[in-house]
Amino acid sequence: MDRFDAKYLKKCDSMHFIMPFMFPDRCDNQAFFTFQIDLTNLNEYIKKKNADGPDYKYNMFQCIVTAALKIITLRSKLSIFIKDRKMYSRNEVSAAFTVKQEFKDDGGEVLAFIHSKPEWNIDDVHNELRRQLLKLKDKSYVDESTGFMDKFNILPKFISRPVLRFVCWLEKHNLIPPALVETDPYHSSIVLANLGSIGLPDGYHHLTNWGTTSMFLVIGKSDIMPFFENNKTVFKEGVKLGFTIDERIADGYYFSKSIKMLQLFLEQPELLDRPLNEKLSDELWQKINMK
Repeated sequence: MDRFDAKYLKKCDSMHFIMPFMFPDRCDNQAFFTFQIDLTNLNEYIKKKNADGPDYKYNMFQCIVTAALKIITLRSKLSIFIKDRKMYSRNEVSAAFTVKQEFKDDGGEVLAFIHSKPEWNIDDVHNELRRQLLKLKDKSYVDESTGFMDKFNILPKFISRPVLRFVCWLEKHNLIPPALVETDPYHSSIVLANLGSIGLPDGYHHLTNWGTTSMFLVIGKSDIMPFFENNKTVFKEGVKLGFTIDERIADGYYFSKSIKMLQLFLEQPELLDRPLNEKLSDELWQKINMK
């Protein structure tokens, strides 16, 4: 039976049919990957995009968000999630992340949610991020998910606890009203955490049994890093990315190709100017196969 946000996959191979019964919880099926990106070309690309002095400048985070949306759009298995032991394919490609309203210990946090379209490119992602961040930086703004949680938090605990347990039961069994989770980041295709923005190195973030998100991407702080080229070690500015993926949605080979594709988009960033759904040429696939 289809969900409000995804189609039920009636046919899948026997291993992927059985795995959700053997390992029903997403947090028991986390696979971790880390890799580093040479930022030489990306830095030049960002300079060119900012040459005309836009009021909201292009940056590395926007490029990574676009690259992530692009690989999910092109690699259909990355849109799969498992809920209540059933496999589903999402109706859209989306990304979510948390925004710190002030870089202070008591600064508030709000949630951003991007619903991409297949014909988008980096300019569309840039404009959508600009629209959302201008709104989210308003200290009085409270996103719908946070507002929903705040309502439960002010109730007496003997009321809120059983109600929340019931909400969690509804969510687990695909019965939750869509309005309650439409801005919930853990119902997106991918959640991103830009740890580099607060001076932290790369790392990993756990998945959650709540929600439907099958991928989490952590972005570390850019720094001078060693790269191996022509049998020599050279030092360049780079950034490390940490992926956490639900291993039940695809096999290791599929994940490997997808991550190498994301690496290609960031090392040849002019590809981000192309639509998210534009298929790769044979030449680009050859480059991916050689990584």
